[in-house]
Amino acid sequence: MNAVDLGPSWTIVLRHAERTVRHFHELVEERVPGLLPEPTAGPVLAALGRLTVEADDRAGRAALLTVLGHAYRRHGLRPEHESIVGNALVATVARHFRAQWRPPLGLCWARAYRRAVRAVAEAAGRAGDGPAWWSAEVVGHDRPVEGVAILTVRPESALPFRPGQAVPVNVDALPGVWRWYSPANTPRPDGTIELHVRAVPAGTVSSVLVQEVRPGDRLRLGPPHGTDLTLDAEPPRDLLLVAGGTGLAPLRALVEQVAAGEPRPVTLIVGSRAFVDLYDAVALDKLQCAYDWLTIRPAFSHDLLATPAEEGDALTVALRHHHPGQEVYVCGPPAMVAGCRLRLLAAGVPAHRIHLPDAH
Repeated sequence: MNAVDLGPSWTIVLRHAERTVRHFHELVEERVPGLLPEPTAGPVLAALGRLTVEADDRAGRAALLTVLGHAYRRHGLRPEHESIVGNALVATVARHFRAQWRPPLGLCWARAYRRAVRAVAEAAGRAGDGPAWWSAEVVGHDRPVEGVAILTVRPESALPFRPGQAVPVNVDALPGVWRWYSPANTPRPDGTIELHVRAVPAGTVSSVLVQEVRPGDRLRLGPPHGTDLTLDAEPPRDLLLVAGGTGLAPLRALVEQVAAGEPRPVTLIVGSRAFVDLYDAVALDKLQCAYDWLTIRPAFSHDLLATPAEEGDALTVALRHHHPGQEVYVCGPPAMVAGCRLRLLAAGVPAHRIHLPDAH
């Protein structure tokens, strides 16, 4: 029996979420009072279960480990607690899947949990201090173009992040499912964070964020992660920023960071299929008007009305604007990012000047 066979039993747990969380918390509390506060038990159970059945892609698994590693560290979970939490998890699944529960299934759950918790313990060793997640209220939800949403969220307390980093995001409708999104702004005095989300066919979280979430709803934001798209402190070199789709978000945050510090020449290439797909045009116009050191150029891959200077994918247009000495930052869909390093190297961009998103 392999990990895929755990899916049906986990689905039953999710179907009876309130009862299963209460049962899980009671079992852990009985063995180690205060180990997991009640508000924490639900998200931890959901994330642990999701990680155990291994139903996520690589990025989803990395997001889960980031959240669980911080939870492990935050609540002082030690090796002797692993079996207590694991036994509570398996017992909770067994209780709510009892009609079809068999000893071999229990052995598979226990074995899969042991693999998962080893990964969590390693993640905890890399985790810093701070919360495992922040509850955040959605205070703005705009749909500028079909399939894209710009969400403004306000965490209950300040979430410390650097422009260019990504944060795991979870919605109540999808327990244990976390996906990475990058803030499109520098930290603000009011603590709000802007997220750019495109609904993709296989994207469960993205579809909910775009189509279902509304102002007043709540999300969870995990600890910020990644430094590959953050600006080097010294020296302040010229920048060539290449955005594809909602990959614009972290690069727009870098523009704001430059504006708040020492200005330098920045060229931002914003790629989309056509002019009608430019979802953040108003904000980009404001930035272009505000800063004379900033040059913004669109790139249209499928627009018959594009001028010769605008025609092509984002990287093709960007290379027309490249000059020696620039630091090149690229963010966009996986297919765009996957091939860009070789293209940049072939165009003469030194490897140490190329910045791509963390693989998580």
